[in-house]
Amino acid sequence: MIDEKDLKIIDMLRENARIPVTTIASRLGVSESTIRKRIRALEKNGVITQYTVIVDPAKLGYKSVSIVGINVESTHLLDVAMRMTEFPEVKFVATSTGDHVIITEIWLNDSKELGRFITEKIEKQEGVKRVSPTIILENWKVHSGFLLP
Repeated sequence: MIDEKDLKIIDMLRENARIPVTTIASRLGVSESTIRKRIRALEKNGVITQYTVIVDPAKLGYKSVSIVGINVESTHLLDVAMRMTEFPEVKFVATSTGDHVIITEIWLNDSKELGRFITEKIEKQEGVKRVSPTIILENWKVHSGFLLP
């Protein structure tokens, strides 16, 4: 069972995955070994699944970041979603309800590349009915994971 200390540990790691165990222990008023044991247990139980880095796509040369909704025939949903995970330009893929059954985040150099990517790689997949791109102008909040209550 997750308790208040675990939630605080997770939140500190979410803010900075490289935070020293000594700092977490000091902030929570417990020993380093207690923090290490709790983190190991959170990892073992699948609560913490990975540690990651958030990058700025523009600083890596990607000037076109877009959220692309894809509508597909229901019989092709999983096939198309799994194929989308194979493209290195696609940074996020999820199935959903609502306006689009597949939601992706795609990083490219410019809008012309996005147009080509849509016509050559997405629309040609069997079962794709409609593709709806939305270009991100500015990110105001980007987090790894989420803030806990």
